[in-house]
Amino acid sequence: MAEMEKTMAVFSGSSNPKLAEAIAKNLNVELGNIKLEKFSNGEIYARFLQNVRGADVFLIQSVAGEHVNDALMELLIMADAAKRASARSITAVVAHYGYARQDRKATAREPITAKLVADLMQTAGIDRVMSIDLHQGQIQGFFDIPVDHLTALSIFADYFKAKNFEPGKLCIVSPDVGRAKAAKKLSDMLDADLAIMHKGRPGHNKAEITALIGDVKGKICILNDDMIDTGGSVVAAVDTLRNNGAEEVYVCATHPVFSGPGLERMANLDAAEVVVCDTIPVPMEYQTGKIKLVSVAPLFASAIQRVFNNDSVSELFDPDFAC
Repeated sequence: MAEMEKTMAVFSGSSNPKLAEAIAKNLNVELGNIKLEKFSNGEIYARFLQNVRGADVFLIQSVAGEHVNDALMELLIMADAAKRASARSITAVVAHYGYARQDRKATAREPITAKLVADLMQTAGIDRVMSIDLHQGQIQGFFDIPVDHLTALSIFADYFKAKNFEPGKLCIVSPDVGRAKAAKKLSDMLDADLAIMHKGRPGHNKAEITALIGDVKGKICILNDDMIDTGGSVVAAVDTLRNNGAEEVYVCATHPVFSGPGLERMANLDAAEVVVCDTIPVPMEYQTGKIKLVSVAPLFASAIQRVFNNDSVSELFDPDFAC
């Protein structure tokens, strides 16, 4: 008996439709037809308007934005609908993994929300998760299903290589010790020096730089982080670099959360550019100044195609261990 031909079905949640459209375009497929609505009391309704029986379903959603809780709930409801419609497999393409910052108990009587979200996704029927630059790589271990953890480092490396900076002038700066490994990878890609900051948090959503390891005097510094939220730590880091003699400062981060005063702070930052990915939508009016957008759509599209074809995904997130 001949094996049935596999079918790919790609659907978008409501939190980042532009990214979903770009991913579909790179895959050379049409976005699937799904109805997403809210009842008058705010409850979310989802219904697939096409047959997904036996299909490999990919749900593209960023758990982020002003209505982050709705985005998460919408993803879970979409997954449940796909499961009950007899989809062959369900992959959540989570461009930004919300609640990732609470990945451990830092003080007594705190939740571990990154694990809670992982449990919710698996209970909803999701078979595989695909994300990029998780707040901590160990979050992959919260799942009992496959997790493809991509990184935007190569995208940033290509962006800054195109600027043809003077050799020997570049210095990649990690904003804290936890980001040092990623900063080292980026410094290797750009053949740049490395500096590491020590960041303290005196309060919720507050940060201060307590130490800088490395020489940044006369250097073109690229500050790299996984996300920018309110932007307070970025402002403190840029001020520290300026005070220590940095010639020019660039900032790059995968996830532009930009809550509260974040957007205004980045638009008026004492830096040459703030380069972010399109994992979370950025208002168009803010994309004409210092804030520059680079797309992760080709990377996600490549990963989706490889998963669908049962090919290796590893070289997309770690070229040293491609197999």
